[in-house]
Amino acid sequence: MSKHTHSFIENHTDLVGFGLNRETNENTIIYYLQKFSDDALMKLIVPRLSDNELADIFDQISTLMRKHLSEKEYHRYFLKDDYH
Repeated sequence: MSKHTHSFIENHTDLVGFGLNRETNENTIIYYLQKFSDDALMKLIVPRLSDNELADIFDQISTLMRKHLSEKEYHRYFLKDDYH
């Protein structure tokens, strides 16, 4: 069984847009990130990214996780391992 899920994108039927309110903004970010991380899109776009763009994406995601996740949460939700 797969450890990863993208069920939000499969079930979301509300507005997708940014700037209306916090809830719509949050849902839009989830929607965009799940659409963006689709295997076919990643295979297409990643080779086109510059070294700086790759580093920027990596740095931004890493910074957000360090800021908002505990080490235990990082292991459980990102790495999907059994952290003790």
